[in-house]
Amino acid sequence: MRVLLIEDEPNLGQAVREHVAAEGHAVDWFQRLDEAEDALGAVDYELILLDLHLPDGRGLDLLRTLRRRGDATPVIILTARDQISDRIEGLNAGADDYLVKPFDLDELAARVAAVARRYAGNPNPLFRAGAVEVDRANRQVRVAGREVDLTAREWAVLEQLLRRPRAVVSKDRLEDALYAFGAEVASNAVEVYVSRLRKKLGPDLIRTLRGVGYRLEV
Repeated sequence: MRVLLIEDEPNLGQAVREHVAAEGHAVDWFQRLDEAEDALGAVDYELILLDLHLPDGRGLDLLRTLRRRGDATPVIILTARDQISDRIEGLNAGADDYLVKPFDLDELAARVAAVARRYAGNPNPLFRAGAVEVDRANRQVRVAGREVDLTAREWAVLEQLLRRPRAVVSKDRLEDALYAFGAEVASNAVEVYVSRLRKKLGPDLIRTLRGVGYRLEV
């Protein structure tokens, strides 16, 4: 999943970016609203992590602008403001969730996963296809009852396919989920991770449609 992080506290921003990236997501981190708005114009993000107080403005103003123009990208607010009225204002502006600083990074990861499932139209974290069983909430995969370990980027590819189990997912979308701005993208990266998933989960789970993309066979 491609995530936009807007946070001006360097230590917190670095910690959040590293933790969310370790969960298999590509994270673009900006410390100013103007930089974040430029990124939003260039990339289709699947989640925004938004601080409310930034050097060049208020996060809520950006959120309201997104909602007014019909942008339904899920937003989780990250803020030190812990008053109930502040939470209500954020939720009424269109936020999907709200975390008060300081927060536990594992809780943030769980909320990111929950929001992603809701917006994928599949709140059920369990997926089964033949001998393959995936628990998205706990990031566990079993094949014929045997647990299989996946790397963060293997998870990122599988997560994209799980979000659209009967649809074709393009190579470009998979690359967007794998790599943040500035990362070097190998031309065959997607093919490599799909190949690794087939070796671990079975050769028939992921189908390649030449020139179009990939699809889970469910």
